[in-house]
Amino acid sequence: MLAAFVTQTSADDPLSALQVGERPAPEPPQGWVRVRVEAASLNHHDLWSLRGVGLPDERLPMTLGCDGAGVDEEGRDVLVHAVVTSPGWSGDDTLDPRRSLLSERHDGTLAAEVVVPARNVVPRPPEVSAAHAACLPTAWLTAYRMLLVQSGAAPGSTVLVQGAGGGVSTALVALARATGYRVWVTSRSEEKRQQALALGAHAAFASGERLPQQVDAVMETVGEATWAHSLRALRPGGTVVVSGATSGPAPGADLQRLFFRGLRVVGSTMGTREELVRLLDLLVATGVRPVVDRELPLGRAAEGFAAMAAGELFGKVVLRP
Repeated sequence: MLAAFVTQTSADDPLSALQVGERPAPEPPQGWVRVRVEAASLNHHDLWSLRGVGLPDERLPMTLGCDGAGVDEEGRDVLVHAVVTSPGWSGDDTLDPRRSLLSERHDGTLAAEVVVPARNVVPRPPEVSAAHAACLPTAWLTAYRMLLVQSGAAPGSTVLVQGAGGGVSTALVALARATGYRVWVTSRSEEKRQQALALGAHAAFASGERLPQQVDAVMETVGEATWAHSLRALRPGGTVVVSGATSGPAPGADLQRLFFRGLRVVGSTMGTREELVRLLDLLVATGVRPVVDRELPLGRAAEGFAAMAAGELFGKVVLRP
């Protein structure tokens, strides 16, 4: 079957490690099911995998991809929950210390077929297309949990999304607007600021720009480049929710500001299967849908990876096997 995979990682030139070609069709172990993939989407996690982060040589070759939607063995339209918990785990999927994502220990979704634990298959409602569903399990589920579970900010609050354009940030803007928040965004790019406004942001600012007032919560996925601004932007008692650090992982903590102003820093990663089901219900109820920057056949996956690595996207890249 056709797949996008990696046999040798490259920390310095991750795109050179990407291969698109034939791989053996997967065989589901007991308790797992096969899904014929109709659409899959890219995430920065895939670039980290090409660099070898979380993917040691002994696990190679590995089919890439966390997110996918398709048809299961019974002919049902489904999407795949990307968090694979350890056998016997019960409770919050994201708190299992032995959890993994698809494409870390088990082959991922950038292929004609994928096999996953039976509990990781979620029915896809007919109102949500395969392409849109394929954008949900990583970026949109991460955004849902950041905003509606971890932030502590109620609808009507003002939230700041650092770095407009990526899959998580566009999801945050769309979800915040649909659920009654006032949402502001930042970006270095005037074009992306205008796109964020068109998507539903109430205001857009240049990166690091002084805001008209302090906000209730900051959604932080950028890291080092925006961290100081995120702390300055918070009102006393506000919360910064962190789910990534694409610009670097080691910002100055500014502990004096944290304790003097009573700020909260909350880590957030992915989400649970139950939250993914609720996210689907929210999309059906509100009509909000993921922004798809481009759709490509799987054979042209390298184009999508290159655009993501260059920061050229507004929304998600969807690949069609």
